[in-house]
Amino acid sequence: MTGPADPNAPHIPVLLDEVLAALSPRPGDVIIDATFGAGGYTRALLDAGAIVHGFDRDPTAIEAVHNNPAAWPELAGDAPRLILHPRRFSEMTGAMADAGVAQVDGVVMDIGVSSMQLDQAERGFAFSLDGPLDMRMSREGESAADFVNTADEGVIADVLYQYGEERQSRRVARAIVAARPLETTGQLAHVVRKALGYKPHMPKDPATRSFQAIRIHVNGELDELAAGLGAAEELLGAGGRLAVVSFHSLEDRMVKRFLRDASNSGAAPSRHLPDLRSSGRAAFEKPMRAVRATESEILRNPRSRSAVLRAAVRTAAPARPASERAFA
Repeated sequence: MTGPADPNAPHIPVLLDEVLAALSPRPGDVIIDATFGAGGYTRALLDAGAIVHGFDRDPTAIEAVHNNPAAWPELAGDAPRLILHPRRFSEMTGAMADAGVAQVDGVVMDIGVSSMQLDQAERGFAFSLDGPLDMRMSREGESAADFVNTADEGVIADVLYQYGEERQSRRVARAIVAARPLETTGQLAHVVRKALGYKPHMPKDPATRSFQAIRIHVNGELDELAAGLGAAEELLGAGGRLAVVSFHSLEDRMVKRFLRDASNSGAAPSRHLPDLRSSGRAAFEKPMRAVRATESEILRNPRSRSAVLRAAVRTAAPARPASERAFA
């Protein structure tokens, strides 16, 4: 996790050119920006003439648009080209039905915490900025402080191992329980670092893994991702395009497996199971090759260093039942 960015610096959407190439927006296309954030992708899509439905469960992201209408003229008029939904992207199917939209031409998802959230100490996402131990994207429900101060030691250890891939999760969980109550990001980071023997010269702060794990747990991010990918499959019409940018291996593996399974492009299944790869039931064409940021983009925007873009085109086949989708 990098240090705080300049709050006055313009937001830089990651892999923007590559995302636009994957989506190929045309005037009149209906595209869902499932993770609106600061609206970087949405602005580029609107400039291309698309109609954009933007989703964000963080109320501050939606409020920012309404507080700056001059920057978003597409929000006004009898036929607005920007429609905002203050909802989770896992709720896309229902939200689009409410909006009277049966199919869309594109869906873009930028998975994980936004740079705006990281840069606000009061949101409690980053240990580089000492603030209340919160981490809630929607500002509702269980906070990170609630979790670390009330959960059983074994539950904390499991979360750190599963979502942060922390090999010493039991040691860290034991230290967290012994140090309770914890109220700030700085306190939690100190406990984790001490438990893992952190030294300032180490290349990566070990608190990164624990913060990632707790954030993913508090926000139910992997369940959200699975539901969002399924909703995209249901909403995209034939020829529609899905583009997903992820920043962590857990998320990227889920997207990769989903697209591989949905396109029937994986390895042959067990000889004991039917081989459906050539049955015409594929929901997506073979996924495009994964794309990573160039060195020049990484220099401009360090957040893009770990970004991976995966994209695929929807076929005319019916969407698969939820029970047939694979993510792991």
